[in-house]
Amino acid sequence: MIPRVVVAAPASGHGKTTVATGLLAAFAARGTRVAPFKVGPDYIDPGYHALAAGRPGRNLDPVMVGEDTVAPLFAHGAAGADLAVVEGVMGLYDGRVGGGDTGSTAHVARLLDAPIVLVVDAAAQGRSVAALVHGFRSFGDARIAGVILNRVGSDRHESLLRDACEEVGTPVFGALRRADAVAAPSRHLGLVPAAERHAEALASVAALTALIAASVDLDAIHAVARSAPPLAAAPWSPAAPDPVPGCPVVAVAGGAAFSFGYAETVELLAGAGAEVVTVDPLRDEALPAGTRGLVVGGGFPEVYAAELSANAALRDAVAGLAATGAPIVAECAGLLWLCRTLDGAPMCGVLDADAAMTPRLTLGYRDAVALADSPLAATGTRLTGHEFHRTAVHPRSGLLLSPAGAAAWAWRGGDPEGFAAPGLHASYLHLHWAGRPDIARRVVAAAGYNDHHD
Repeated sequence: MIPRVVVAAPASGHGKTTVATGLLAAFAARGTRVAPFKVGPDYIDPGYHALAAGRPGRNLDPVMVGEDTVAPLFAHGAAGADLAVVEGVMGLYDGRVGGGDTGSTAHVARLLDAPIVLVVDAAAQGRSVAALVHGFRSFGDARIAGVILNRVGSDRHESLLRDACEEVGTPVFGALRRADAVAAPSRHLGLVPAAERHAEALASVAALTALIAASVDLDAIHAVARSAPPLAAAPWSPAAPDPVPGCPVVAVAGGAAFSFGYAETVELLAGAGAEVVTVDPLRDEALPAGTRGLVVGGGFPEVYAAELSANAALRDAVAGLAATGAPIVAECAGLLWLCRTLDGAPMCGVLDADAAMTPRLTLGYRDAVALADSPLAATGTRLTGHEFHRTAVHPRSGLLLSPAGAAAWAWRGGDPEGFAAPGLHASYLHLHWAGRPDIARRVVAAAGYNDHHD
């Protein structure tokens, strides 16, 4: 039995992250053990959740991992917690384009059999808020337990809004006034990650704790969470049935420049038999001792291009590791770091390609097929990933480098993308390995083989 509540909204920008992070922090301050979750592929919000909750923020994305895996992942991430708070994505019923509400907050709420608290930006609304709330309650099958009103202007405004919600029988669990102290700065891909502004993020979380504690009926929210029925799902496990012997060392990039990663990736690597060690390309001048494989996730190398370029010792070490045939798996930010240059600054030079910022946002799920064998996947492997970037790599894929070159992926509506070789996989496509645990086993096995044949 895991008390749980989903924080949703009519659309993006209504204050889901403010409320979800504030609830996590306020309950944690009361001594409640809270588990944070985020619907969809977003990496940034879970960073703020983790600061508030004191444990990893995790993602629940049925498009990436399959809907049958969502409840087990939730049970795994909520183990030992007294309360789980799940922040939604976009509007309540907004799912994958062309897929109805698949991947939406409503979809995940159904999979978790969880009640929903709707956050409504009421700054420019009066009694009409009743029509909005009534519409969301009557459309679809989402179980909306009540609302939290955000950006309320005055006591009189709050009274008007509460009366309107009462007209349609919807409880109001809280009303938040406008508060600049809780705002997080934004950049070209959304909020600035907590890992890049740790002290300021901690101050924001502290302000959120006070705001939510003073403005929201926490006891009522906890009661709603306890109304969720028992969840019939065995916790997901990252342990491989046949872990690789020898504990090969697999380095995973971290730090401010590479802060995009799912907690399950490291858990799966360890479960497959690896000794997982973090390397921070902004600080560390060498790979961890004994490194036999490297995994580089997403982040913002374009923001730190000068610093990454200045770390020539580590760049050379990565190029040297690639030359040994050790498995290197990189996605998005990792792809950029492996290029010859990024916005003109020298990078690792593992790929004979150059990367640069562009004004165009590339965003969306991709149903991809692997075009060549690599440490990540065998030729013909099919899976769903997610793209999210404002950069471009030239050439776009390994196919364009030489007649013998290979691309990582192909998907409908796009040219082949990424770079694949026996010891290398580099692509823009973000993956959630919990949907394909065999990926981790494959990477660690390649590292173990490299260790054995070093």
